[in-house]
Amino acid sequence: MNNVFRLLPEQASTLAPQVDAIYIFLVAISVFFTLLAAGLVLVFGVRFRRRAGGVTPERPHEDSRLELAAGGLLLVILLVLFGWGAKVYFAAARPPADAMEILVTGKQWMWKLQHPNGKREINTLHIPAGKPIQLTMTSEDVIHSFYIPAFRVKQDVLPGRYTRLWFQATKPGKYRLFCTEYCGTEHSMMGGWVYVLTPADYEKWLVGQTGVAMTETPVQAGERLFVQLGCQTCHNPNSGALGPNLVGVFGHTVRLADGTEVIADEDYLRESILNPQAKIVAGYAPVMPVFKGIVTEDQLMQLVAYIKSLAGASN
Repeated sequence: MNNVFRLLPEQASTLAPQVDAIYIFLVAISVFFTLLAAGLVLVFGVRFRRRAGGVTPERPHEDSRLELAAGGLLLVILLVLFGWGAKVYFAAARPPADAMEILVTGKQWMWKLQHPNGKREINTLHIPAGKPIQLTMTSEDVIHSFYIPAFRVKQDVLPGRYTRLWFQATKPGKYRLFCTEYCGTEHSMMGGWVYVLTPADYEKWLVGQTGVAMTETPVQAGERLFVQLGCQTCHNPNSGALGPNLVGVFGHTVRLADGTEVIADEDYLRESILNPQAKIVAGYAPVMPVFKGIVTEDQLMQLVAYIKSLAGASN
């Protein structure tokens, strides 16, 4: 397909052929109706042109069948596009359960990434081919946008909340990475490369030349921070604890003091750390200190990763 449409980037993910198919269909439909309209204008211009000698041209017949047929055809095309687009959208929005999570922080003007084993890199992303990858992203300053053209994926990266993006690379190679949201005077410099490796090469890259992982994982870093900040003092399973037990809380419904309920996802955990008074858990007093300005975005991600890891302890 790319041999014909050279303007399209290389297809290097499972999603890319689906996105390209919709794009090419839209282009084909647009070209068809453009040529049809131009042809009709030409035919009608000749058929109903002004005649010499004051001859009145033939009046067009009034027949609504053509209008009904044209409207019906457009309706069918729009419904097909809606259903097709919705199918691809949901495929792009729902990562598989076994996706490998990589943490991403955008900052003027760089991308900071951290792998599950704790290895970090800036403006480069190494991933294995054939493995679903989920990026959990946030920004330290302004709005950015994470874009990999060869994968046909793009997602805004926002300060104060988490956004997610997933893809599965199909073949090893080197692909461009861009920020597609104007984020400052050096926005154009905020790019990089994605290196897709074979699974064996990716495992070698993870441990580097030493053969062993040199950094703590996000979960380990989050556990260390949890202890350093004294969180375990209140959040423990003992009766009478000042804070709710966090074991098994991620992904589950939490009842709040005002009678409402909320799902304990990443955004809820983030808000509860930075602004604990926003959503008080039922049965507990609003005594937790505010950690806004005390922990960085990277540390927030690590704390959330640790609390998420506690979900398995109760299952």
